Amino acid sequence: MTGNIRLLSDTLARAKSEDRAALIAYLPAGFPTVDGGIEAIKAVFDGGADVVEVGLPHSDPVLDGPVIQTADDIALRGGVRIADVMRTVREAHTATGKPVLVMTYWNPIDRYGVERFTAELAEAGGAGCILPDLPVQESELWREHADKHGLATVFVVAPSSRDERLAEITAAGSGFVYAASLMGVTGTRESVGAQAQDLVGRTRAGTEMPVCVGLGVSNAEQAAEVAGFADGVIVGSAFVKRLLDAEDHEAGFSAVRALAAELAEGVRKR
Repeated sequence: MTGNIRLLSDTLARAKSEDRAALIAYLPAGFPTVDGGIEAIKAVFDGGADVVEVGLPHSDPVLDGPVIQTADDIALRGGVRIADVMRTVREAHTATGKPVLVMTYWNPIDRYGVERFTAELAEAGGAGCILPDLPVQESELWREHADKHGLATVFVVAPSSRDERLAEITAAGSGFVYAASLMGVTGTRESVGAQAQDLVGRTRAGTEMPVCVGLGVSNAEQAAEVAGFADGVIVGSAFVKRLLDAEDHEAGFSAVRALAAELAEGVRKR
């Protein structure tokens, strides 16, 4: 195991050794600005996040809810580019020494060039990539370059995934498995749903990789619920909403730091 995938794996293993779930936060690059996005990630790490996923803003984020769509639109109107995403990863990782991944749809990587993207992400200190819309059977080129550069390839599984499909996905992935706890787009929910626990159990049956649950957690109580059966709790929309609702950037950074602290406490109550 090479590169920052080791840092990611060690971070998740350390959380497990502490008998808790890891807290994984999502924030899009370029939101509220490129510099502001970097500061927001630092604030989330400062609050207690173990890992951060940096979103690569996309003009058609079909799997994201309205909160993240709004943030992506702000970032894109601000002119964010892949170079800004790489800078965000580099500065956030360098400042904190913690694992930073990129979450992106496949199309921007395909246009940019797989070798170029993986080489730049590794050089920036990135731990890997979450690719929610890349089918496993079409992922060989990506995985070849990701492996060469020591990057994790995180695939997403859903409640609709059959057991044989779960086995195929987990065999191809690395780092951790992203389990989508509820069907449909991302966003906060009043309840994380019972589907998630069943999905985690079925996924774990075919892999020793950590299984981390995303889509819907917005407070410490929900984080504790998910931490009771998952290796990691992924939170995105709740952080983005704190930034959107803030009266200025500094207030937004304080708000996401406070939310991270609340959620970090929640994942310790498994």
